[in-house]
Amino acid sequence: MGTADVEAVWRVESARIVAALTRFTGDFGLAEDAAQEAVAEALVSWQRASPANPAGWLMATARRRAIDAIRRRVALQERYALLAADPALAQEIDPDRIDDDVLALMFVSCHPLLSREARVALTLRVVGGLSTEEIARAFLVSVPTVQARITRGKKAIAAAGVPFELPPAGERRERLGGVLSVLYVIFTEGSTATSGDRLLRPDVAYEAIRLARTLAALQPDEPEVHGLLALCELTAARFPARTGPDGTPILLEDQDRRLWDFPAIRRGLAALARASQRGLGPYGLQATIAATHASAASVEETDWARIVRLYETLGRVAPSPVVELNRAVAVAMASGPAPALAIVDELIASNRLPGSHLVSTVRGELLTRLGRLPEARAELELAARLCANQRERSVLLGKAAALN
Repeated sequence: MGTADVEAVWRVESARIVAALTRFTGDFGLAEDAAQEAVAEALVSWQRASPANPAGWLMATARRRAIDAIRRRVALQERYALLAADPALAQEIDPDRIDDDVLALMFVSCHPLLSREARVALTLRVVGGLSTEEIARAFLVSVPTVQARITRGKKAIAAAGVPFELPPAGERRERLGGVLSVLYVIFTEGSTATSGDRLLRPDVAYEAIRLARTLAALQPDEPEVHGLLALCELTAARFPARTGPDGTPILLEDQDRRLWDFPAIRRGLAALARASQRGLGPYGLQATIAATHASAASVEETDWARIVRLYETLGRVAPSPVVELNRAVAVAMASGPAPALAIVDELIASNRLPGSHLVSTVRGELLTRLGRLPEARAELELAARLCANQRERSVLLGKAAALN
């Protein structure tokens, strides 16, 4: 077995291994370090002989590494005895079993005492199984920056004495919102990169979907978990049509909908049906908007009036300036650019999205439709200056140049 095989096994099994070790050592950092040492050993030994049960081999090796580390800690002799004697860790891993340990690992990685950056890095590292280098590439930061975020996160968890357990029932739903927000941040970065030379980072988005599916399996009765999964599936379904062969962005109205991923749409609609059983939350409402787009044959045939109503509902349930901006786009399609421009100008007057290129982008489009071309060109040029993504910037500059 080569490096790719080791990485594939680790990506699937890492959360279970780290979770099990954390449960029995009581030390989140030690568990993750021991698991990483097991992977490093696998990269060497599996080239000579492939284990019959790769996941079990990783677990057993990581357990030995944890025992070695605990032996060096005199104060943890009692936990060493428990770890060495406990039969649960010696059992073979059931590849189809997803248990509460993985869910607890998600809650620890997304603990509210951590910064958002640390939550994202820890979740991708210990739950998703990504390497530090992969996380750094995904978010266009340096490897030392990612390492520092992970290290600070582990130290903060240890210093605060965060227990490795599921939150109490009374706190679980509120804390679940924090887990969902981390997965949403990861997916959003993959679906529209904030910076760099690519519009999409599908590998990042698909990792968020994989984690959302895991969470849905662990929390099958939570509607918003299915709502987030539906939103991610339905949004990712458009990926094949969103860029050209050279990576150039393709706007919604110009996309070849035959390229959309229809199995992903079906999965998204199925998840949305589960999310809808007890009323829709913010993620479910956004998924319903995505489903409305997915069911339309073209931009012209899209039910924009329904999308406006959905954004109005979303604005009441989870008000934000981004929701208002998206509502303005829908209003422009349903009722024309003039009422939409009023919404955008109100956002600007209240300074609710300072420094965002999205406001100037939408305002430039609306002014173009109203025939106010010099103003539109100035707005699009401003949007290009504010935009950190090179692909988006080139599109904005092209639109501005076309108005000359």
